[in-house]
Amino acid sequence: MFFRTRRLRGKQWGDQGGVTVFVAVCVLALLSIIGVAVDGGAKMRAVERADYIAGEAARAGGQALDPAQAISGTAIVVDAQDARAAAQAYLRAAGAAGTVSVSSGGKTLTVRVSGTYDTKFLSVVGIGSLSVTGQGKATLLHGVTAPEGN
Repeated sequence: MFFRTRRLRGKQWGDQGGVTVFVAVCVLALLSIIGVAVDGGAKMRAVERADYIAGEAARAGGQALDPAQAISGTAIVVDAQDARAAAQAYLRAAGAAGTVSVSSGGKTLTVRVSGTYDTKFLSVVGIGSLSVTGQGKATLLHGVTAPEGN
């Protein structure tokens, strides 16, 4: 009778199924790490794209020189209204939204792009999207020469 009670107690308090719980916890942790890596990497790519678009929009706006000042040789500056319009046109063509500002001297054009990245894995824990911003700047240079040897 002593042995019979001992066997029941051994079966009742054994560690059967403990490995299943351990594997389930490890798989959940691994999927979480993969999710953060995938969505984090995708957000980084989205930020790089926003920076690229902002830089190209700034360059496009920087092409809108003020012809009256350029032809007379007074100054090489952008026409602020035309530069903003050209940068915004580039942003629209790229499917991006942003703001364009021209410095008071007309030499520097700054573009800020904003948007969102819709998450793939993090949406499971309630993070459906991440904000993405990018910035680009174009500065007009006139009469600058390259260093010797280049």
